[in-house]
Amino acid sequence: MTRPTASHSATPPPGTPPSGTLPPGTTAPPAAPAAPPADHPTASRPAAPRSTTRILAAGDHFVRNSLIAQALVHALGPLGTEPLISELTLPWPLEPFGRVAEVDEASHAEDALIDALEGVEVCVTQMGPFTERVLASAPGLRLVVVCRGGPVNVNAAAARARGVRVCFAPGRNAAATAEFTLGLMLCALRRIPDAHRSLTAHRRWDTSPYTYEQCGLELEDTPVGLVGYGAVGSRVARVLSAFGARVEVYDPYARGDVHGVRAPSLEALLTHSRVLTLHARLTPETRYLIGARELALLPRDAVLVNAARGGLLDTEALCDALDSGRLRAAALDTYEQEPPPYSSRLFRTPNLLMTPHVAGASRAVAEKAARIAAAEVARYVRGEPLAHAL
Repeated sequence: MTRPTASHSATPPPGTPPSGTLPPGTTAPPAAPAAPPADHPTASRPAAPRSTTRILAAGDHFVRNSLIAQALVHALGPLGTEPLISELTLPWPLEPFGRVAEVDEASHAEDALIDALEGVEVCVTQMGPFTERVLASAPGLRLVVVCRGGPVNVNAAAARARGVRVCFAPGRNAAATAEFTLGLMLCALRRIPDAHRSLTAHRRWDTSPYTYEQCGLELEDTPVGLVGYGAVGSRVARVLSAFGARVEVYDPYARGDVHGVRAPSLEALLTHSRVLTLHARLTPETRYLIGARELALLPRDAVLVNAARGGLLDTEALCDALDSGRLRAAALDTYEQEPPPYSSRLFRTPNLLMTPHVAGASRAVAEKAARIAAAEVARYVRGEPLAHAL
């Protein structure tokens, strides 16, 4: 098992003393005072820029500490600050995230995080488990910046009660997820993985995809329905329009113009979508948004793609539709349970393309996340309003 690794050496700008040390002849800054009430005007940020801010980079093997430190030095350097950056490396994705105490999608590293937070004022992380226990053990903490679209790994109520602000990084993986969604869609429509497997695994020069029954669908002139029109959905719609697809969007919360046309209802969208792609947030309202009834409304031979959240889709209903031939194909990157158990029916269902929740896995995503987080830290140090805070 990979253990979280801590480095208590700071990563200051070039020319400063080694990490975790202070310049000769200086003393450590006094411990931070007790947190004021969350609604106190000074609770969210310092009154003025300070010369030293102690920051913990609690990165992992995706949003690496080197990226976080580089972004922090770049963002804080013009302010004349000398950030003291210590590091804790969390094991994700070499070990899966999960529920830790009362928070979700976090690394199992409460004890290591508590140790690393000693004397720290600001923490930048992606998978750090900021449970009530962790927050209670870090009285000097004032800001947690989470390098992801939603800070589900932070107990927001406990943070608020202790005067700790929580920021996040919206849109960091929108482009990557949109591109991956289009890749899944093309693979499912044209059976690209099947052709690859036939040639490489079975050494077969199989031309049966040219038979009319097995021919794939084109995106051009094909009705494609999008459920959800946020940062990812809007990008998918724009690219689909470039392919010449007939794009229709259902999102009762989206404002302004859309690429394509708006559907008056989910049912209206489903009845003529040869391809359906999901981009809604998972909420109590949208859980199992697509079930047996909704799948039955799709035209026969439709294709479904879900790279959003597994809970939007009733897995059993999807398997039934694929087993019966009602759906032509489906492509999934997210699941109700991650990873799916080996006994899952999904692994026995035909015409189903599966990937292990990697739509957001691009180097640009990690770099963007670090830059967005560093910009929030710079706002905090300057005493400015935070851009993406709970």
